[in-house]
Amino acid sequence: MEIVEYELFEVPPRWLFLKISTDTGLVGWGEPIVEGRAKSVRSAVEELMDTYLLGADPRHIEKHWQTMYRGGFYRGGPVLMSAIAGIDQALWDIKGKQYGAPVYELLGGRARDRVRVYQWIGGDEPSEVGRAAREKVDAGFTALKMNGTATVRHIDTPAVVDDAVQRLAEVRDAVGESVDIAVDFHGRVSKSMAKRLVEALDPYDPMFIEEPVLPEHEEALPALAACTTTPIATGERMFSRWDFKDLLEQGVVDLIQPDLSHAGGITEVHKIAAMAEAYDVAIAPHCPLGPIALASCVQVDATSPNALIQEQSLDIHYNEGSDETEYLTDPTLFEYEAGYIDLPTEPGLGIRIDEETVRERAQEAVDWHNPVWEHPDGSIAEW
Repeated sequence: MEIVEYELFEVPPRWLFLKISTDTGLVGWGEPIVEGRAKSVRSAVEELMDTYLLGADPRHIEKHWQTMYRGGFYRGGPVLMSAIAGIDQALWDIKGKQYGAPVYELLGGRARDRVRVYQWIGGDEPSEVGRAAREKVDAGFTALKMNGTATVRHIDTPAVVDDAVQRLAEVRDAVGESVDIAVDFHGRVSKSMAKRLVEALDPYDPMFIEEPVLPEHEEALPALAACTTTPIATGERMFSRWDFKDLLEQGVVDLIQPDLSHAGGITEVHKIAAMAEAYDVAIAPHCPLGPIALASCVQVDATSPNALIQEQSLDIHYNEGSDETEYLTDPTLFEYEAGYIDLPTEPGLGIRIDEETVRERAQEAVDWHNPVWEHPDGSIAEW
C-alpha cells in the first residue's frame, strides 16, 4: 500500500481537514489545525506530505512520525506539531480501516466502555452562566466548563475577583452539588491575580482550574497549588512529551490537557497519557475543534486508564454557522447520553466524513482569527 494523493479543506467555522488517499482505495482523515493559523498549518502539511509521505506505506506510522519530527533540525512548536498531528490521525484512520478495527483496538484495547464529556457555557466574556448551566444539565450533561474572567490586568481590583466568584456561585446555585464545574482562566491571569482567584473560588468546589497561568510561567504553579485545594489543569499549549516532562516532574498539576490536533496526534498523545499515568496525573484532551479531532481524542481516551473527561465543541461559542456533527454522514455518533459518549465500533477513527458537505463548505471564505484584546490604556491583554 502507498500514499498517492492528499487534499486539504479549510471549512467553517475554523477547521482544516486533511484527506490522505492510498492506491488501494482506503482513505484517512485528519484535522491539522492551529485555530487562527490555518494557512500556516496548511503550508506545513504540504511540505511534510510532499517531502516524506507521498509514495510511502501509510502503515509505518511510528517511523513516519519520527521522520517528520526528527527529519528537521528545528523541531516542535504549534504549527509543525499540528501538521504532524493531522497527518498522524489520517494514518491511524487508514490503518484501522486496513485491519477492520477501531484505532483503540490497535493501541491495546479499551480501558473503558464510554467516555464522559463536558459542555461549555458562557462564552469568551462569560455571562448568563446560570441559565445556560441549567439548560445543559437539563439536556443531560453532568459536567460544565466556563471561562472564569474576561480581561484581567496584571494586578486588578477586588471587583474582578468578586465578579468571578459571583459567576461560579451562580452556576453552582443553578445546578447543585452533583454537577462538576470547571473554570478556565485561559492564561489570561497573571500569577499575582491567579493566587487571589484560586483561593476565592475554592469554596464553590470547581472540578478543576484550567491554565491558571500561561505555560511560559509554569514555574509559578507550585505557589498557586499551595493556595488552593482545587485540582490544577493545564497543557493545551504544550506540543510534545518533552514539553510535558518538566511539568509532570513538578508534581503539582493534577490534570493535563494535550490536544490531539496540536500535540503530535494519536501517536504522541498516547505516549503523553502513559507518562502522566506514571505520575498519578489524569488526562482530559483539549478539543474545542471539529469531528475528526474529537474522534481522535476518543480513541486515546478509550485506551488510557487515566483519561478523566473529554472536551467537545457542541454549541461552543466559536462554532458560529457550523458545528461538529455537520460534516458526518451519521451525526448520531456524537450523541451524548447522561453526559457520556459511547466508544465507536467502526474501523479507524470510527466516523464517516460527509465528503460532499466538506467540499461544498470548503468553497466558502474562512478566515477565523482570535480577537485581540486591549486593556483600557491600550496595551495588549491576554485573550
